Amino acid sequence: MKYRTYPQTDLRVSEVGFGLWTTGTTWWGIKSEEEADALLREAFDLGITLYDAADVYGNGRSEEQIARAFAGRRDKIVIATKFGYEFENADPAHRGERELPQNTSPAFVRRVLEQSLRRLKTDYIDIYQMHNARLEHVRDGSLYELMEALRAEGKIRHYGIALGPAIGWLYEGIEAAQRGVCSLQIIWNILETFPGDRQIAAANEAGSATGYMIRVPHSSGLLEGHYTEETVFPEGDHRRHRPRSWLLNGIKKVETLRFLERPDRTLAQAAIAWLLAEPRVMTVLPNIYNHEQLREFAAASDAPRLTEDELARVRALIASKFGVEEPPMNYKGTMTLEAASA
Repeated sequence: MKYRTYPQTDLRVSEVGFGLWTTGTTWWGIKSEEEADALLREAFDLGITLYDAADVYGNGRSEEQIARAFAGRRDKIVIATKFGYEFENADPAHRGERELPQNTSPAFVRRVLEQSLRRLKTDYIDIYQMHNARLEHVRDGSLYELMEALRAEGKIRHYGIALGPAIGWLYEGIEAAQRGVCSLQIIWNILETFPGDRQIAAANEAGSATGYMIRVPHSSGLLEGHYTEETVFPEGDHRRHRPRSWLLNGIKKVETLRFLERPDRTLAQAAIAWLLAEPRVMTVLPNIYNHEQLREFAAASDAPRLTEDELARVRALIASKFGVEEPPMNYKGTMTLEAASA
């Protein structure tokens, strides 16, 4: 495993991180606590040090999993978690069908921060992220003042913004980077480059000190290269709710990327390597829900990086839209079940 340091900080993280969305929620199939703990501990043994949770994932479950899996090893890991949703009194019958109310008032944030610290069994959080921030949050000076106050109190080391839902939020990402937040979490992958590519280009133009966490690097599994036209997602899997055209068009695009496979690098590893070719990317958060994936994805950090020729071929495919015609879509896309949860 290789490691990167966030710009202008001493915050060092593994190139491949672990997002606890898959273990803390039921969107990828219900996991027992024993299964979750085993995955997290194996991830640590493989060199993964960055663990990304959220208070809303399983109503605190993801944070409790970190505390349990890494008891006695707090100083060996980097904890990122999120705030901003009022989930405690939400009707379970409607969870996932629509987005929860957001709240960034100082009183609310301080209260949920203390709850996260208690669940995590720690007295500080390494990266505290506003969850699915809107433009009004990005522009809210009082929110930055609050984060700076929490830093001064030692309750958080750094703060950032996690963007979503859906894949859009172009201007939110550009303005957040211009403000120089330590960390910005976005959806970005070979099949879904917009608006992530535009956001990172704007950060470079502005000389921003922001580093990036990348989620959904495999386009919800497509870039793992295992799906076929016969693939049927099981009950409880959020991808079961997607239109079939998402799967069929995705398979066609993936076939054009098979040249990235090598005896010493899988397609899934190449998808991570493509992201790591961008220096602003600090860590990649693949969706991990079994041990085989974990080992494959963790090994991506040490797999051969993409050559300049391979990077150029990928750029050409992106420019040609992989030769697959799709209906036009607003950059913010359509609210999906996956997006509302993440």
